[in-house]
Amino acid sequence: MKKILSLVMVSVLGGAITLGTYKLFLEEENQQMISSTPTQQTATTFVNHSDYGKKFNSADVDFTEAADKTVHAVVHVKNVAIGRSPSSIAEYMEYMRTGRASGQTQRAIQGAGSGVIITEDGYIVTNNHVIKGASEIEVTLNNNLTYKAEVIGTDESADIALIKINEDGLDYLPFGDSNYVKTGEWVLAVGNPFNLTSTVTAGIVSAKGRDLNQGDQRMQSFIQTDAAINPGNSGGALVNINGELIGINTAITSQTGSYIGYGFAVPSNNARKIIEDLLEFGDVQQAILGITGGTLNPEAAKQNNLSISQGVYISSTDDGAKKAGLKEGDLITNIDGIRVRKLEDLTSYIQTKRPNDEVQINYLRDGSERISKVKLTKFETFAIEAAGIEITNAEDAFLAQFNSNTGVRIYRPLSDKIEIPVNEFIITKINDQIVNNVDDVKKVFKNKTKNQAVKLTFKNKRGHEESYIFR
Repeated sequence: MKKILSLVMVSVLGGAITLGTYKLFLEEENQQMISSTPTQQTATTFVNHSDYGKKFNSADVDFTEAADKTVHAVVHVKNVAIGRSPSSIAEYMEYMRTGRASGQTQRAIQGAGSGVIITEDGYIVTNNHVIKGASEIEVTLNNNLTYKAEVIGTDESADIALIKINEDGLDYLPFGDSNYVKTGEWVLAVGNPFNLTSTVTAGIVSAKGRDLNQGDQRMQSFIQTDAAINPGNSGGALVNINGELIGINTAITSQTGSYIGYGFAVPSNNARKIIEDLLEFGDVQQAILGITGGTLNPEAAKQNNLSISQGVYISSTDDGAKKAGLKEGDLITNIDGIRVRKLEDLTSYIQTKRPNDEVQINYLRDGSERISKVKLTKFETFAIEAAGIEITNAEDAFLAQFNSNTGVRIYRPLSDKIEIPVNEFIITKINDQIVNNVDDVKKVFKNKTKNQAVKLTFKNKRGHEESYIFR
């Protein structure tokens, strides 16, 4: 089918804040991200040490204890995907002629990465891209014992997966509090780069709140480190000198595919929240603050006569933020006592919260500091597989751009079946039924027969509607 629309979302801050990413407020970074490899309660331990603020000189630092704790809790994860390929030219010609795979032999395509044991009874956190598409998952401990693992749950957008092996009494890592991680503090990266097991590298935290794909729908907030991370480190541990897990090593930026000084880890607080959601709810509970806006820069501060040059500028509000009294022009400076210098600071913190949690927002309005309590609401999405898109609820301010009281917005494309231009369309009907929210969309698909086509009606900002059928 011919490509039709060209569509993306203004950015719903998936899993964090509803937001529009405005170039006025964002300072762009040109980085290339390369992945390092192609009601039950969790028993994890969460610690918050008061010595995070302690200053060390080089003579005081001893990595041996932290390294010893970590290597026994970091595992080698092997992804075995069972494929089929022709074993002879005759079989290949048969496949090309008929499209059938009969007579072909099975081949095992293997990928490898790392994982971190987080409970003594065998729960392991790794990256989603390490285990994605696996027919079998094998986990090898530092003592060379190998186990089959099952997938408990995944969050593809955050690139976090939870797997489990059947074993007890395992060494595991306690979670540290990534909110207390300081730029410049010593860290260790532990994993299995290039299949070299139990490799430990040292470095410092180079930066926090890094978003490698600015402008996409899922705002990221990585911990950046110069500890050497290479292919195979994905899913491994980033730990502080106490041996506490402060991040899951996930990506590198490199023009060669190997380490050049820039490694990135999902903060432990974000990973821990995802894991607990998967254990308790079976999926990730994403919360929304209910604002659109972006990082304030000095130019925007000057244009708006603001006294400071850091924070998150609000351009519109909805949901909990609107009910709490926040409005356009407010500048968020703190959340629950944590300094907000840029959008990623706010995003990262909200991603550790759940719907109905309450947060305290400090903000400036007309030069005066104010405080409001905001109750977070639930961020919901639904994948329309036939069209290759994911939709979410549309806030009133967004619908107003289309002079519409109904409709849902496109959160992100799931494939290249449809190209989506920024902010140009909403979906007002599915199979000729008006949709106001994600629940309406779910009802339409619940009543749809298995082989029934999907008819989507799109509306642009000029008020023109056009329908397309997807099968």
